Amino acid sequence: MSTSDPGAPPLKIYRHTLLTRITHAFNALSLLVLLLSGLNIFMAEPALFVGQAVRWDQPVLQISALRTADDRLIGATTIGGHRFITTGLLGVSNDAMGQPQNRTWPRWLTLPVYRDLATARRWHFFFAWLLVINGAAYLAWNTWKRHIQNDLWPTRADLAAIPRSVIDHLLLRHPVGWEATRYNVLQKLAYLAVIVVLVPGMVLTGLTMSPGMDAALPVLPWAFGGRQTARTIHFIFAWSLVAFFIIHMVEMVLAGPLNEIGSILTGWYRVPQAHKPAKVSEADQ
Repeated sequence: MSTSDPGAPPLKIYRHTLLTRITHAFNALSLLVLLLSGLNIFMAEPALFVGQAVRWDQPVLQISALRTADDRLIGATTIGGHRFITTGLLGVSNDAMGQPQNRTWPRWLTLPVYRDLATARRWHFFFAWLLVINGAAYLAWNTWKRHIQNDLWPTRADLAAIPRSVIDHLLLRHPVGWEATRYNVLQKLAYLAVIVVLVPGMVLTGLTMSPGMDAALPVLPWAFGGRQTARTIHFIFAWSLVAFFIIHMVEMVLAGPLNEIGSILTGWYRVPQAHKPAKVSEADQ
């Protein structure tokens, strides 16, 4: 949609195609279920290790429950040999009756809410394949339509603008006019990191944790330094996606939630316009 001024930015643009909107919804649902079910799976062995020959008494991270001298149950999280008391959130949290119990994560953060490795694995594997198929469809379509090459791949000018873009984000300055019709360099790098690094990395490390896949593709455990190392990397990638989601939501709210949500639902994005200075008449001078 254009304005009366041919040099002015449009009032609205068609920002997201129907396929992009559909795959975005399925990706969001899949990642949510994968996170919650994955945390339930993690409770079966709430510790992370690194190396081909694992020292089981030396986890890089461990979440556990401890008994105090007065028989109280406390949660403890150990990272690199440093222990932190995390009662109420990690290690120990309340059950449905409000009583403290030995749980790696709170009930509201796992799927299902009760400890059930078999059910959690079914949820996890089903939505993992849904994510792979859905992501492959998104990647193939947007590569064919050259959306990734034209809109997401950063140019040299984009890379040179990284310092200015960082400052703009820190000062909560959001683009207007023509700049608002395209992604800024930090958006491009963040989206590419998810598409090229995080999601493929999660899929490959997930496959590495399967003994059957290790037998079929022994290059996987070799590439990731062993199954336990792959599990640790998988965990890091998962929480990196959570961090991306939080930043994504904060930026959406700061940029205008109604406009941003409307664009991902309908495809149409209202372009923020630059404020023109008011004209001063001779009578006011």
